[in-house]
Formats: sequence, C-alpha cells, structure tokens
Amino acid sequence: MKKNAVLILEDGNIFYGKSIGIKGITSGEIVFNTSMTGYQEILTDPSYKNQIITFTAPHIGNVGTNSNDEESKKIHAKGIVIKKISLKPSNYRSKQTLQKYLRKNNKITITNIDTRKLTRIIRNKGSQKGCIISEYKNIYAIKNYQDAILLKKKNKKKTKSKKKLTTYSWSKKSLNLKKKIQIKKNFKYFNKKPINIIVYDFGVKQNILKMLFDRNCNITVVSKNTAYKKIKKYKPQGIFLSNGPGDPRKFKNSIKIIKKILKKKIPIFGICLGHQILALANKAKIKKMKFGHHGANHPVKILKNNKIIITSQNHNYVINEKKLPKNIKITHRSLFDNTIQGIKIKKNFAFSFQGHPEASPGPQDAKFLFDKFINMINKKNII
Repeated sequence: MKKNAVLILEDGNIFYGKSIGIKGITSGEIVFNTSMTGYQEILTDPSYKNQIITFTAPHIGNVGTNSNDEESKKIHAKGIVIKKISLKPSNYRSKQTLQKYLRKNNKITITNIDTRKLTRIIRNKGSQKGCIISEYKNIYAIKNYQDAILLKKKNKKKTKSKKKLTTYSWSKKSLNLKKKIQIKKNFKYFNKKPINIIVYDFGVKQNILKMLFDRNCNITVVSKNTAYKKIKKYKPQGIFLSNGPGDPRKFKNSIKIIKKILKKKIPIFGICLGHQILALANKAKIKKMKFGHHGANHPVKILKNNKIIITSQNHNYVINEKKLPKNIKITHRSLFDNTIQGIKIKKNFAFSFQGHPEASPGPQDAKFLFDKFINMINKKNII
C-alpha cells in the first residue's frame, strides 16, 4: 500500500498513512472519540470545530451516510483520523459511502495508522496539536510539526466568508417521535399550549432542537451574543444554552447576557458549553481537562437518588470544584473521574448538564432532562 499522507504531532511523533479525503494540509487539536457507532453525528457536531477527530473504533463507515443522521449541514472538524474505513456500507438507510461524504465536505482524512498508539499518546501526555498532510510527494521530508505548519501557511488560500443567518425558527420533529399522548405521561406539568423557547446557538446540534420541538415548543434560535432586549419580543418562557466549541471563558459577552436573564428568573437549561457558561455566569471557575471526555459510554451518577445513567460526552473543559460558589449545587458526577456533570442554581429556575442528553450518538438515559426543563417552565407558570 502506497502511503501518501502523514500525521505529525506537536511532540514530534509522526504517523504515515493513506489519504481517503481531499489533498491538502490541516491542523488542530487532536481528540479521540471512543464511540462504537454514530460516526456521522460525531463528524457533524459543531463542538468539534478546530479539532482533529481520532476514531478509536477500528472500523468506520460500515453503515454509510445519510442526511437524517447529520447534526448540522457540514463537517466542522479540521481533520479526520481513522484506522480502517469500510468502502462498501451495509445499511438500508445509506445514501453515500463515508469516503464520498468526506470528499464532498472537503475534509482531509488519514487512514491506516495505529490509532491505538495515537490514543495512548494523547491519554498519557494530554491534548496536543497536530497536522495532517495528504497527497504530497514529499511527505517523508516533513520531519516536525513546525515545518508542517509553515508548509500549511505557504499553501493557504484566502476564502471569502459568508454571512450566517443569526435568527431562525425550528419546526422539525424526531424521526422516532411517538404519539403525543405517550410523551405526555413523562410530564408532571404538561404544556397544553406551545411554549416559547429561545435557543442560544453556540454550535447547536439539530437533535437538540428536535427534542425540544417534540415537547410542543415554539423554538427561536438566536446567535450567541443576542441581547436580552432583542429576545424579549418573542416572550420567552424558557432559555436553552446549547453545546458548542471553544474555551467557555472567552464567551464574555454571552456570560454577561446570561447574568441579566438570571435576574429575570426565566427558566434556563444548558448543556455542554452552555452548562459551563451558566456556571461562569454564576461566578464559578472553569479549567481545561487533560484530554477531555469524548464518547458515548460515560457513566454519570444522579446524586439525588444515586441512580446511574450512561451518557454521551464531548468536552475539553470542566467546572473547577475547588472554587465553586455557594449558590451552585452539584447534581451529577462522572463515575470515570468524579468531575462535575450537572449543577442547579439555588433560588433560581436554572440547571445544566455537562453531557449530551439528546444522545446523538449514544444512549438516551439522560433525555429526561428535557422533560425536567419543560416541567420547570410549566411549574413556574402555575406557581
């Protein structure tokens, strides 16, 4: 097999492999995901922006790709690392092979490398940057990360950025939505009339919006820095803080906005990045993890009743428990490393969860948190 791609790590480790994506150079923070399934949902998760995803499962692409499994309209990751790729998918829902899907999305991808060794390096040394170079004749001449970055800068092309739609409504339900009367049984206070929900988009996944729509919500998605005075016209009964990429400490404007909303006592539910932003808005501190949580098999304990739920996770930052304000109550903990997985803001209608209760991909043990959010809104309105 001819090797025409190389992955170079910041610490000097080099992996030679085969390119199955497009020709080019890309760099970003390398993370590994331990999920056995759901590779398309992972690829299209906006939380992976500026990162290179390494799949620890040895065989990726078995079920092909289709538009219904997308969490957004494109792949946000900077690059993809795979051990082996399936070129002949076997699934009735498949519309396109994973290889064609990666090329259609203009993604640089390297395969046929030792992903177990790569994962051990990240696990032992912590997160680090990496660079993938594909389909260059002189890949063996690249000896270090600095040379790779210089080569990338030399070949970088200027592209015009398009303006993004900042506000939109959502009205698409889940594919597996059951009859409303069955969903109604999950609610202590069922909303007979639609509830107006504002979703702050830090990089929201589509399945989150579907879960809210399933629960009879009128959804308006707004950009991360939309001021409270602008969302007032929608008469929000609840605020949702979405997942997303990046260091939560840098979202200073968003944190200020959430502080104002907290004073209005509007029910708030945050997940992933939204969970961390809610904590920062309540004077908590955030720290970066050694290599983060990325997978669909993470056990979490509900402290109220000591029940265990299996969750989907994707984050590199966590709340610093040593500097936890008194107005924050811990509600969930990770059984992998005991980190904070859920919080509740005392004397307020606000809570958050570190994992992904929309379970895309992954188990659906934590989806009851969406019900809790709706119950909180309806209970507040009744009281």
